[in-house]
Amino acid sequence: MSSIRPTDTTGSTAEAVPVPTTGQLVARQLDYWGRVYLRTWHGTLASSFLMPLLYVVAIGVLLGGYIDSDPAQLEGASSYLAFVVPGMIAGQVMTVGVSETSWPVMSGIKWQKVYVGQIATPLTVPSIVLAQLAFVGFRLFVAVAVFLLVLAPFGVLATWWGALLAVPVLILVGLAFAAVCFGFTAGLDSDTTLTVIYRLAILPMFLFSGAFFPVSQLPTALEWAAKATPLWHGVSLTRMLTTDTLAGGQALVHLVYLGALAAFGTWWAVRRLTAKLVV
Repeated sequence: MSSIRPTDTTGSTAEAVPVPTTGQLVARQLDYWGRVYLRTWHGTLASSFLMPLLYVVAIGVLLGGYIDSDPAQLEGASSYLAFVVPGMIAGQVMTVGVSETSWPVMSGIKWQKVYVGQIATPLTVPSIVLAQLAFVGFRLFVAVAVFLLVLAPFGVLATWWGALLAVPVLILVGLAFAAVCFGFTAGLDSDTTLTVIYRLAILPMFLFSGAFFPVSQLPTALEWAAKATPLWHGVSLTRMLTTDTLAGGQALVHLVYLGALAAFGTWWAVRRLTAKLVV
């Protein structure tokens, strides 16, 4: 831990004042984010749990019962339900990650100006960004855990260890989207662009990144475009784990891709928020 040792006007050296590390500054914000969650968790029940589960039941269980697909064309899944569930969970964590770092970040900068108040304290921009991403990670953990527990009785999880490993993978998927969205939003002057992002990026990615059908069914150019998206990497890796078809080399590529995206997004968010707050 570094420290500063100021000198008073009489020339004597004052007692050393410890400078908190970024980790300590992040920990000091957990109480704030805990209070935020306690006041807002009711509003997340429908968007984070009820609606996704209704989609799984409607599309996976009911509609999937009419789909008699060859398991060889379902990327190792034994049924359409087992195929579509990991895709829908990955799509859901993408939505949670983006929703927690789009309008909330805009609010922190422009409307409620929470960041303006925070930066006036000893908190630093990196600690503010990391604390909010840690809160997003908690939200993702709760959403994924509930999702998997509810789906377990449907027999869509091939192994218990695959389901356990899917939890940190899905959190990584959500954080990768959250960090990049944080960086993107931090540089905006208006929230108008956020609506466009949802319509032209998030929704098409959810529909065409392998969540509902294998991307091999797409024309070659679109197949490669789908494989370039972070959601496809998240869907593919989650599906490997839930269907017990893990391929080491390909899984490593997915992890490196998602980890690099999360790291870049965090760096970008710190850089853009610093430019916004520090003059």
